[in-house]
Amino acid sequence: MRILYGVQGTGNGHITRARALGAALRRRGLAVDFLFSGRPPEDYFDMAEFGDYQSRTGVTFVTRGGCIAPLASLGRCRPLQLLGDIRALPVRDYDLVLTDFEPATAWAARRAGVPCVGISHQAAFLSDIPRQGENWLNRQLVRHFAPAGCQLGLHWHHFGQKVLPPLMEPAPPATAIRPDKVLVYLPFEEQGDIAALLGGFPHVQFYCYHPKAEPREQGHLHWRAPSRQGFRRDLAEAAGVIANSGFELPSEALSLGKKLLVKPVGGQFEQLSNALALARLNLGSVMARLDNSAVAAWLARPDAEPVHYPEVAEQLVDWLLAGDRRDPAPLCESLWRQVRFPSYCTLPGN
Repeated sequence: MRILYGVQGTGNGHITRARALGAALRRRGLAVDFLFSGRPPEDYFDMAEFGDYQSRTGVTFVTRGGCIAPLASLGRCRPLQLLGDIRALPVRDYDLVLTDFEPATAWAARRAGVPCVGISHQAAFLSDIPRQGENWLNRQLVRHFAPAGCQLGLHWHHFGQKVLPPLMEPAPPATAIRPDKVLVYLPFEEQGDIAALLGGFPHVQFYCYHPKAEPREQGHLHWRAPSRQGFRRDLAEAAGVIANSGFELPSEALSLGKKLLVKPVGGQFEQLSNALALARLNLGSVMARLDNSAVAAWLARPDAEPVHYPEVAEQLVDWLLAGDRRDPAPLCESLWRQVRFPSYCTLPGN
């Protein structure tokens, strides 16, 4: 079986999921070609395991000061380029297309009549899950941005819907936790604003990863450029994580038992909804803006306990290879039976 795997490259979370699922597919001896879109080719890093991958312009959004910039995002769109990419992709050379919210591969598969399965956190918003800040345009984007014959959503809880637990890489090697160490990943905020947020807590060592950072030490602020290996090492050692409210990094923090504080990107309904879900589940703290008092309150909170999520990738590959991709309910139910939440988690219906 030959598989084309389209991955939204705007966030590292999509790429992390592709690492986990791609490795599981390769372990079964399947031929997988990867296509990434939404980021300039030169901005990808640590991509060797994806082999001779392709990249396309795709569609992305622009942020300024931690908020979506609608006009700038619209100005970056290249619809004619996207249409050309859709028409040119040789999807008929493949038996199956997988898409993690990547539009070119999804629409090319639909155009050619090739089976396509969507596997993404965004697909969870096709179900009745907690949401905030959603409007008509958001609903249309979720439904039509990367269409697929079967859509598998991922979330931290099933909320009574047919969604899967988070799909993550294997945990980094166990290491001693440093109680004074916090990993910070706020790529949509300005570095100066992050420094102002954290400057008043000199007793905490903040390891701040940022796409524009030059590696340097600024007292208790340790700035780091993007590095998968360094990031995973610092994540393993950290007692807590401060991040925007994407999906993959909070998922890893929850599974490793890291205390979590999130700040959603302004105007981004997915991140607003993720923050709402974390708050409802009592699995993380939320600050609506960069707020020193929110950081102080979070630092004073007790340590977190891990959420025990199962290994999803291998069981998902079993389901994909079984051939009948119409109803994911048995797969979802099997995986959620293996999840164990901390005692302080507020589960829906309890």
